Amino acid sequence: MIDDLDLGFDEPERGEKGRHRRGFVERRNGRSGGRGKTIFALLMALVLLGGIGGGAFYGFDRVQNYFVTPDYDGSGTGEAMVEVKQGALIADIGDALVAADVVKSTKAFIEAAEANALSKNIQPGLYKVRKQMSAEKALAMLLDRKNKVTNQVTIPEGRTAKDTYKLLSEKTKIPVKEFEVAAKDPEALGVPDWWFVRKDGKKVTKSIEGFLYPDTYEVAPKATAEGLLKDMVDNFLSVTGEMKFAEQVQEKRGGISPYEALIVASMAQAEAGNADDLGKIARVAYNRAYTGKFPCSCLEFDVSVNYYWQLTGKKTKASKDMTTADIRDPKNPYSTHAHPGLTPTPINNPGKQALQGAMDPPEGGWLFFVAIDKQGHSAFASTNAEHERNIEKAKQNGVL
Repeated sequence: MIDDLDLGFDEPERGEKGRHRRGFVERRNGRSGGRGKTIFALLMALVLLGGIGGGAFYGFDRVQNYFVTPDYDGSGTGEAMVEVKQGALIADIGDALVAADVVKSTKAFIEAAEANALSKNIQPGLYKVRKQMSAEKALAMLLDRKNKVTNQVTIPEGRTAKDTYKLLSEKTKIPVKEFEVAAKDPEALGVPDWWFVRKDGKKVTKSIEGFLYPDTYEVAPKATAEGLLKDMVDNFLSVTGEMKFAEQVQEKRGGISPYEALIVASMAQAEAGNADDLGKIARVAYNRAYTGKFPCSCLEFDVSVNYYWQLTGKKTKASKDMTTADIRDPKNPYSTHAHPGLTPTPINNPGKQALQGAMDPPEGGWLFFVAIDKQGHSAFASTNAEHERNIEKAKQNGVL
């Protein structure tokens, strides 16, 4: 019986959950797997069918489709757009190509990818290709950067959520209001509920602020506000996961929650004039808010005052233009002069260096800092007398 005969056909090996991972190449004895065996198996099937009798040839097409991988010939015609999503496996890409009638079968694309070690270099994004191409030609088009449709938006480090919505809206023409509506439920956008935990006794305010990771993003033609924000949250979770941010904070920061450390990272991001100082400013924030060595345990960072003004549609001011009434307004929940400890939420979306600085700041008893040169470097002090000397240095350098 045919069922009991080993025809030498090898199914391609599969990765996790039965899907081929992008760029996976299987080699046997220095050669790519199974086309010769496939042809041999087909010939054997023909012989067997011939032996059974002419009437059995009604099943030839079915046998051929099983042993021969369906594939188009040539370079194709017309035009098609195909999106390769972040984290897509080779089989996922093949499925997308089949859905757009670019290749005839996912299996053909998998085999073409297995035979080409460069297949691992396929990048996420939108590609302009042709319809009804051979899988080999389709793979070549995905590997050619000239076929990638570039529509990117870059979100700089330290931008607030409101500023981020404006940048995204300018690039996508999606109204800012749609981003604001999508952002109302950060957990629906993928932020795990365990992030919204505080150990400093303050009420948790759930906000998307802090979770919109600054980076360059590909914008798909039919992108939605919700989808774009989800991508940014997913990126944040990937970066902090690789850093082991939450684990390290809970292990090393003496009972401070990851959310509190994220707030500190955003403060440092806003205050630092130079990336070299991010960790030291985070240390100052921890020393002021948690050690009891600073009056009222208040941070006294002017940047948080401006954040609330932006949040409520008021005009922001430079620190030198702020009055005592401005910075000590008890009705401003983000006034770190009027209220002890950290702010209700992060005040922007910090980058990786700021996150690293808040996760693992350098040791030091600093309680003060001031910018002392035009490159944005700060001088740090543990006492008020030392701080006053640094202020004089800043004045001499024309910074203050």
